[in-house]
Amino acid sequence: MRIFKNLSLLGGLGIGLFVILWALISTNVIDDYSLQILCMAGLNIMVGLSLNLISGYTGQLALGHAGFLAIGAYSTGILLIAHVPLPLAIFSGALITAAFGFLIGFPALRLRGDYLAIVTLGVGEIVRVLIINLGDLTGGASGLRNIPGFAQNIMVNNPAAFLWIFPAMFLSVALVANLIQSSHGRTLISIREDEVASQAMGVNIFGMKLMSFTVSAFIAGLAGALYAPFIGYLAPGGFDFLRSVFFVIVVVLGGMGSLTGTVLSGLGLTFLQEALRSNAKAWGTAVTGLFGGGNAINLDPMSQVLFGLILVLLMIFRPEGLLGTKELRLTQMFRRGAR
Repeated sequence: MRIFKNLSLLGGLGIGLFVILWALISTNVIDDYSLQILCMAGLNIMVGLSLNLISGYTGQLALGHAGFLAIGAYSTGILLIAHVPLPLAIFSGALITAAFGFLIGFPALRLRGDYLAIVTLGVGEIVRVLIINLGDLTGGASGLRNIPGFAQNIMVNNPAAFLWIFPAMFLSVALVANLIQSSHGRTLISIREDEVASQAMGVNIFGMKLMSFTVSAFIAGLAGALYAPFIGYLAPGGFDFLRSVFFVIVVVLGGMGSLTGTVLSGLGLTFLQEALRSNAKAWGTAVTGLFGGGNAINLDPMSQVLFGLILVLLMIFRPEGLLGTKELRLTQMFRRGAR
């Protein structure tokens, strides 16, 4: 009953926020450039949520989520070029990524700690190298071009993308929130706290880890699937190790084990990253640079320095992140408002 009430409040909040943002978009209060950055923030939040599920709640350090993002993006891009309908292509891209996550997690999750981090980092780099070498399918180093967008008219592609990305982001939040508040979620948290004690209580440690890893890959793949038609061009350099590190910073800054923290840090770091991009002279170059496209593929030097400094300071002064494991409880918020 409590889960249902929280999800109902979350759904109402999502609908209300969507109506407000759509009204601002329709009246051009939010211009085209700001809308693109807002959409990119939504995608970053989705990948951050997926990483928080496996690292923050399950306690398994993963450093290769840019690889899952790439699998979802390239799978969807290839299907769209082959004239597969947009909804089917997006869903297929997310499922393909989940299948890859299952196959990767089956051997990798038998490892722990630093060993698992090294394996996931290696898998992410292997995916990028395979994309470069499978030129006939992926476009190779020159990238995958001419991916059909959410709308035929490029001038309305961004509002159309918002209609897809915003609901997907909220559904991802609801999915992870529901999972964490369920008995399976409490099991994942118990694995994070003490694997030996959880195993002694009869918990299937490996099975629960694999489930968490697969769901995490699905959400990251869904973000990649939405990214492909949003940008229309995919470059392998945009899915390198630095992109995975960016998602780690999003999770660590917000708090490993806090959905609210991931949403806030994903939104804030995306806009901060764009504000620091000194070489973004045109809105097209700026936006493709957020995930990788053209020549603006990676974080610019100022962003690298600042984000690295943020990560170091967090590890020294607040290793649990800004919010730690705290959440914005909607029921408590409305109860206080009523008082």
